[in-house]
Amino acid sequence: MFPSPFQSYSLNAETVIAGVLGLNLAASNPLRRTFVTYSQLAGIERGYGYFAPNVPGSYKLVFESHYPDGPVEYELPRVNSTAAGLRVASLLDEIGHTRYDALREYMIKRMARSVWREHPNATMIRAVFGVSTLPSIVEFEQGKRESYEFLYAYEFSLTNNSTKAQNP
Repeated sequence: MFPSPFQSYSLNAETVIAGVLGLNLAASNPLRRTFVTYSQLAGIERGYGYFAPNVPGSYKLVFESHYPDGPVEYELPRVNSTAAGLRVASLLDEIGHTRYDALREYMIKRMARSVWREHPNATMIRAVFGVSTLPSIVEFEQGKRESYEFLYAYEFSLTNNSTKAQNP
């Protein structure tokens, strides 16, 4: 991409930066471990996700509030600002990429708590998590629309303090 004089300069700069950051040190070196820990906690190792808004996947979470007399209300996670919307979208993206079932259930359960506060008379909250897939331009022109794939469902009940999980 750059002319050849810049290539040798960039290789030298890369060597110097790697030395300053301790990347040439042994993995067990305390200085290197400190830097790696810091970069992981700060999110730096994830590239631009730390410095710019994360472009999340198309994960969706719908809450079903079930009432004792039969009605069911559907609700999406609510936010009060665009920044909060980006955070929720990023959280849903993290949930979607989580492979540890208990952690995924815990994160969704924490979100369901806010729904309980809004619907105190509900007997059960069911959280349905999935991913929406957008059609390609050609498919869209042919009339195909967004599709939704079910991934997981969790039922939270206050009456017996239990949780049931479902997945395909």
